[in-house]
Amino acid sequence: MKKAIVLILIMLTFTAIGQQKRAKVPSYFGLQIRPIFPTQFIGSSVTNFSENAEETIKYSSTLTQTIGYSFGGTVRAGLTKLIALETGINFVQRNFDVSMAIPDSSIEAKNDLSFISYNIPINALFYIKLSEKWYSNASLGVAVNFKPTDVGILTKPGGNNEFRHAGVAMNKFGFDFNANIGFEFRTEKNGFFYIGGSANVPFAPLFDMIVRYENQGYKSQSIEEVDGSFLSIDFKYFFPNIANKGVQFNQGPIEQ
Repeated sequence: MKKAIVLILIMLTFTAIGQQKRAKVPSYFGLQIRPIFPTQFIGSSVTNFSENAEETIKYSSTLTQTIGYSFGGTVRAGLTKLIALETGINFVQRNFDVSMAIPDSSIEAKNDLSFISYNIPINALFYIKLSEKWYSNASLGVAVNFKPTDVGILTKPGGNNEFRHAGVAMNKFGFDFNANIGFEFRTEKNGFFYIGGSANVPFAPLFDMIVRYENQGYKSQSIEEVDGSFLSIDFKYFFPNIANKGVQFNQGPIEQ
C-alpha cells in the first residue's frame, strides 16, 4: 500500500511538471549530515528474542535501535521555480544495543553492533517562498537502499554460556519511503542553508537478526526481522552557483 501511494504521487508530480513550459532553472550541489533517531511512531525500534521450546535452559535477548547518523552529497535539479528533483548518495549507520540474559540464573550481558547501508534518494521537492531569502519546502519519494555487508557479534557472559548475534541482509538491495519538510535561507554569494526533518521507512525489513545460544553442547536459535525505520534532523548546505568570469565564447552561425 505504501509503495502504491508513493508511486502515484510521483507520477502525478511529473505529469504536472510535463504539462508546464520548462523554464531554465539552475541546479545545485550540496552536502548533508543528519543524526537519525529510532521511533515507535513509524516502526518498531525494539526486537525481542526468546527460546520457544520448553527446555530447562532458556534465554532472552533484546535488540534496541539507538541514535545513528548519516551523511553524503545531494544534487538538486531545478525543474521549475518552485519544483525540483533532489537526489544524491548517503552513507547511513544504524546503531543497536544488544542485551541478553538467562532467566534461571544471574547471568546477564550487554553488547552493541552497527549496521551500515548506502541509499540514493529520488525525491520530488516543492518550494513555498516565505520572503526574499526564506523558503519552506517539502519532498516525497523513494530511495534505493544498498546493504553491502552482514554484521555479527560474539558475547560470552560467563562460564560456558555463549551468545551469537548475526544480522543478515537477505536482499542486498531494497527501497525506502522518504518524506521531508524543512526551511532554508538562501544567499546569492554564500549558498543555501537548510534545516529540516525527515522520515525513512523501509518497504521490507532491514535485515534478519539470528540469535544463537550455546552452553556445553546445548544449542538454541531464534530469528526475527528488524525494521530499521527512523526519523532524522537534516542539515544541508548547497554551494552557490558562480558565473564564469572573463570573455565568454559566442556561438557561431553553425552552432546557432
